[in-house]
This record gives sequence, structure tokens and C-alpha cells, in this order.
Amino acid sequence: MSKHESLSMRSLTLALAVLSLSAAVSGCAHKGANTETVAAAVPDPASPVAPSPYLETANAINAAMRAYHYNPRELDSDAYRQIEAGLTELAKSSDTDEAFIAGFRTLWADGPFSHVALNKTKYTAAETAAYLDTLRVGNGASLAWQGDAAILAVNTMMGLDTIEQIDAAYAEIAAHGASRLIIDLRNNGGGAFAMVPLVEHVLAEPLDAGAFVAQRWHTNHENPPALADIEMVEPWTGWSIRDFWSNATSEAITRIRMTPRPDPYTGPVMVLISGQTASAAELAADALKASGRATLIGETTSGEMLSQKMFDLPGGFQLSLPIADYYSMANGRIEGRGVTPDVPADHADALDLALSM
Repeated sequence: MSKHESLSMRSLTLALAVLSLSAAVSGCAHKGANTETVAAAVPDPASPVAPSPYLETANAINAAMRAYHYNPRELDSDAYRQIEAGLTELAKSSDTDEAFIAGFRTLWADGPFSHVALNKTKYTAAETAAYLDTLRVGNGASLAWQGDAAILAVNTMMGLDTIEQIDAAYAEIAAHGASRLIIDLRNNGGGAFAMVPLVEHVLAEPLDAGAFVAQRWHTNHENPPALADIEMVEPWTGWSIRDFWSNATSEAITRIRMTPRPDPYTGPVMVLISGQTASAAELAADALKASGRATLIGETTSGEMLSQKMFDLPGGFQLSLPIADYYSMANGRIEGRGVTPDVPADHADALDLALSM
């Protein structure tokens, strides 16, 4: 499995697994936001050799990338063209779904950008999107204490219950009077919008965190948006996966603003990060750092800060591809770079270091 899938797609993989187990209760049809079915070219009927059944899927994958990727110019790189050609060859040689998916993951193991995955599923992208907005993952966040230091471990940014657990943790922190707060994101591979309360509960004033930049911008501009371009856009406040996908595919810029919660935590905040910290967890770490409310301790994060959307393909396959790139107001692009710590440390030593500070 590729690094990109194993980190930034961890929460989505969990969600799809839970969804498969919930087949008996998910029979209702859901209408998702801007979910698409991608068709491929029809094989030449005059061909003397029957084409591989996976060629249609491979052609649909390549077509979807060209149609929906956040910046089609990135697909003109040698690295991507090699993957595109390799996918066609893979389709010709694959004889099972498992072989095709495994080969796809190998092709993308060192791909030129993150948030690309291929799965086989009996659910449409619209059904999956609707489910993800109601997903409950279990132990997404937990609070522990060492003396009067609160340690909030957040393992995913996915799940309504993760949001509830974060809110409950801050309520307990306020009730007990923590001398400092340590937020542990070392094992957080991302997800969705649990990062919003995580950040907002420590803010003293509103924070323009950054912006997701989509194909509509890159089609008309050579360079990323400037601060003035972003400030012209009203902040997006939908906070649902379907609403986000709708906005990101219809607008050039999706502006992310965080707003302080009532009675925010005002004590010292330290955030633990590692090379496994990815996607929405990187957005949270960057926002906390940019706010001036937190000190980041550990390793540079994975640098997988894009937003992906799922597309239905022939043969029951489903492709996730990146539809928006993220630019931090304070630190610029995170994809391929990561978020750097204020205090570098091995990830295994970061908690002890935070407790000693």
C-alpha cells in the first residue's frame, strides 16, 4: 500500500469498511454533492483480441484525473505521464480485481501528489458521501491527565463522535483547570472536520487559516491566489463533506476561517506532530501554530494536504482523487512540504519533552 493511501486515506478506509458492514441499514438512496460516474471510451469491436476488462476502468481513471484534478497542469509532468501509461499496461496484464488494485497502489507508491486511491465497492460515491457525514468512528479522541497537564490525543479528524469527544474534553479541561494542554496528533492521518472544534476551543480571536484552491482557479491563473484574492471570498461555513465537495467543485476558492468558541482555553498549548500526521491534522497543526496559541513539538508532518473526492468507475470501482489544494495563510502550500515543528524531536520523545517544558 502506498504511503499516500496509508496515511491520508486512513480515515476514509475505515469509513468504507464500516459502511460495508452496515449494508443492511444503508439501503436508502442518497443524493450527494457533485458525485460523478466517469465513462471510458468504447473498445474497437474490430480488434481481433478481446480487450482486458480493466482497460475501460483504466481509461476512466485517466479521464477522471484530466477532468477533475485541482490543477490539470500538474498532469503534464513526466512523473504523472509515466503513471498514466503504466496504468494502461497494468490493465492489460491484470486478471483479477485484487491484482488491478494492488498494481494501482504500487504505481502510486511514490506518486507526484497525494490523496489518490482505488477501491472496489457496491456503494455509489453519493451513498458513501452521505454516510461519511453521519459516521461515528468510536475512539476518535481521548483525554488523559498527568498531574494538572491535560493530554488530548486525537487519532482522526473523522466522525461526529470525534467532534463530541473533543467538545467533552475541553469541557472537562475547563472544569478541572489544566495548567497546560498537550494535543497529540502524532498518529492522526486526517479525515474531515473534527479539526474545527479542536482549534476553535483555544482561539482568542478569529483566525483565517487558509484556503482550498480548485480547478476553477488554476484554469484561469498561472499562480496561486494572493492574500487579497482569498480575502475577497466569503468564509465557507458548511462543515459537511457533501457541502464541501459541492463548494470545492463549483468555486475557485474555499476560504477557511476559525471562530473562537465561548470560554476558550487560555493556558499554554503544545501540539505533538510526526511524519504520520497528515491531511486535516496538518491543517489543524498549521492553524494552531499560525494563531500563536501553540508550540509544535516533534517531526515535520507528512505533507499530504489536499482534499479528495470519490468518483464512480466502470466495473464497480471507486476512485478518490484530489479536487483542491490547500494554502495556509501563514505558511503557504503544505502538500509536499509538511508543517515544521517549533521544537524538533523524535516522535517517540515528543510527549516527554512537552511534559518537561
